[in-house]
Amino acid sequence: MSNVGETIKSMQSKFNPSAAAGLDLIYQFDITDGDNYYLVVKDGTCDIQQGNSDAANVTLIMDSATLKGITTGETDGMQAFMGGKLRAEGDMMLALKLSELFPG
Repeated sequence: MSNVGETIKSMQSKFNPSAAAGLDLIYQFDITDGDNYYLVVKDGTCDIQQGNSDAANVTLIMDSATLKGITTGETDGMQAFMGGKLRAEGDMMLALKLSELFPG
């Protein structure tokens, strides 16, 4: 598994099912220097898939170092966004919800 895959998988251990109650969302992660993944958050569960989803509610675009920094807590997601290291396409409010779904 790639470093990106390991980083994405590490998110699963931080998943907060209670924050996902009643949700039905797809988060697409487009990694500019690695493999793409998407997370399906549905009714308190989180499923990780490699590849691209045609039905993503929000797409987050970044490099693997930014992804790793955000998932480990070394990088603040909002600062990465403001600094141009992270782009979001789709529902921006859902991007902000990631910190509730995956608390550090």
